[in-house]
Amino acid sequence: MAYIDDPETQRANLSFIKASMREPLLSRDHEFDLARKWREGNDERALHQLVRAYTRLVVATASRFRNYGLPMGDLVQEGNVGLMQAASRFEPDREVRFSTYAAWWIRSAMQDYILRNWSIVRTGTTAAQKSLFFNLRRLRAKIDSATRNGSGAPLTREGREWIAGELNVDVAEVEAMEMRLSGSDQSLNTPVADGSDDDWQDFLADQRPSPEDVVIGMRDANTRSQWLAEALGELSPRERTIIRERRLREEGATLEELGRELGVSKERVRQLEHRALLKLRQSMLKRVEDSDDLLAEA
Repeated sequence: MAYIDDPETQRANLSFIKASMREPLLSRDHEFDLARKWREGNDERALHQLVRAYTRLVVATASRFRNYGLPMGDLVQEGNVGLMQAASRFEPDREVRFSTYAAWWIRSAMQDYILRNWSIVRTGTTAAQKSLFFNLRRLRAKIDSATRNGSGAPLTREGREWIAGELNVDVAEVEAMEMRLSGSDQSLNTPVADGSDDDWQDFLADQRPSPEDVVIGMRDANTRSQWLAEALGELSPRERTIIRERRLREEGATLEELGRELGVSKERVRQLEHRALLKLRQSMLKRVEDSDDLLAEA
C-alpha cells in the first residue's frame, strides 16, 4: 500500500512538481555548455540551471517507485541527491546526454533509500537480492498474466526457475525473496487477536538460564575454583609462577620473558609449563568421578 501524505505535504509536493514541469528543456549544446562551465569554472549558476532542468526526471522516476509504501516527497529528495551527484561527475566530453547519465544516479539513490526504509529488516544486501527486490513483482505479474492465475497465488517451481533464469540468480534466492515480500513488519507488542490482552512477545521463549540453573552454576564455579587453588598448591613455586603468568592472566607472558625472569631458556620454560599442566590435570581428575564435571556448561 502506498504511503499517503497529509494535505499540507501533498500541496508542497504538488507545488514542487509544477515548478519542475515549468523548467525549460535544454538543447544538447546548451546542456554541454552549462556542464563545462560548472566543471571547468565552478559556475554555480550553470550548475543550478542544469539541475533544475532535470528535476522533472526526478519526479518521473519517483512516481515509478511510489507503490513501495514510502513518502513521495522523500523519494524526490533522494532523487535530487542523486541528480546532484550526477551533475558533479558528469563529463560532457564523452558526448552523452546528461539526462541519460543522471537517470542512473537518480534511480540508484531512490533504490538505496527504499532498501534502507522499506522494512526494519535489512533487505537487498547483495546485487542478486537487490535485483530480485525490484523485479520480482514485475516478472511475477508476467507469469500471472500468461497463466491467468490470481495475483495472490504462490509461484510454481517452473515460475521460480523462469525468474531465476531471467535475473541470473539462484532459485533459492527467488524463494527467499518471495517469502520476504509476502510478509510485512509486525511489532511484537501487537495483540495476537482483536480484544486480546496477550501480545506476540508474551509467547516468546526465554532462552536465559533459570534462577535455579544460575545458582547451580555459581556453586559449581566456586567448587572448580577451589579445586584449582588446591591443585596449584601442589606445584613447585617455579611451576606456579609459570602457570599464573602464562595461563591465569588476560595477557600471558611469553616464554622468552619468563625465561629471562627465571634465568632459564624459553625451551626450558615450555617444558616446565607442559609438566605443570599435566600435574594440574591429574590433580583435578582425582577430585571428580566424571571428567565432564570439570567443564563449565555453555
